[in-house]
Amino acid sequence: MTKTAAEVQDRGVDAMVELRQRRAALLANRRLTWVFGTDDPGVVVHEAWAGEIRLRVHIPRALASGRPIVLAFHGGGWCWGSPEQSRWMAGRIAARIGAVVVAPAYRLAPEHPYPAAVEDCWSVLTWAVANADDLGADPARIAVLGDSAGGTLAAVLALRARDEGESRIRGQVLIYPLVDLVGLRGPGLGGIVEHYLGKDGSLAEEWSVSPLRATSHEGLPPALVLTARFDPMRSHAERYATALRTAGVEVTVHCPRLATHAYLTLPGISPASRGGLDRIVGFLRERLG
Repeated sequence: MTKTAAEVQDRGVDAMVELRQRRAALLANRRLTWVFGTDDPGVVVHEAWAGEIRLRVHIPRALASGRPIVLAFHGGGWCWGSPEQSRWMAGRIAARIGAVVVAPAYRLAPEHPYPAAVEDCWSVLTWAVANADDLGADPARIAVLGDSAGGTLAAVLALRARDEGESRIRGQVLIYPLVDLVGLRGPGLGGIVEHYLGKDGSLAEEWSVSPLRATSHEGLPPALVLTARFDPMRSHAERYATALRTAGVEVTVHCPRLATHAYLTLPGISPASRGGLDRIVGFLRERLG
């Protein structure tokens, strides 16, 4: 029997209500796990705007100029999340390597489906370069970092920068990224792919959605790829690391045994998060000087 327009509309409203409830629940749960989630005392946090994109900017208190820049993209399946959920990691990276860490609140699906998040992250890169002097930063030393969906966005940014002749990105930190959305469905995913790309899923073939499907991975900056033994998306990180190595890209992989997806944003309950942070800091020090 054919669905009426009213039935279809009601189903869409129900889906949005469910998504908003999920966002609220996840935010409440995140707050409960922020045992070590306070901002680092060695860092000042400012709110800034890149056009209409809200930014959380972490700047070390110690006076300096020519600091490197780290662009940090939060996870959440392109449908939920905020830069606040990774504030402990962003603040500690800023303090430990003396970097300006810029974490954007990019637009979320389904209100703003693909390519909104990708375009927002590219705009933040452009903003960081244009405002480097005001930030006390060096626009020639930039790294991109992201976890889960944010890791996908970081990988896409590295590919786009290469294709557009932008050589400022010196390293990419990809934390349990989702790199191939073709066929990625399932009840445990909460409909994120459908929200992000639409129901037919045809856009999943695009490299700016599924970076594993890029024509070439040659000429990309060195990468630190983090996954976890009990991460159901572990194969994504492993396949991307293999693709980068095959293309001649320098790659380091870290896979803690007693961890699962999202462990780096759960410092209050996952001991592996601090070890992962140490790996990130070491990589960024090496790549950014």
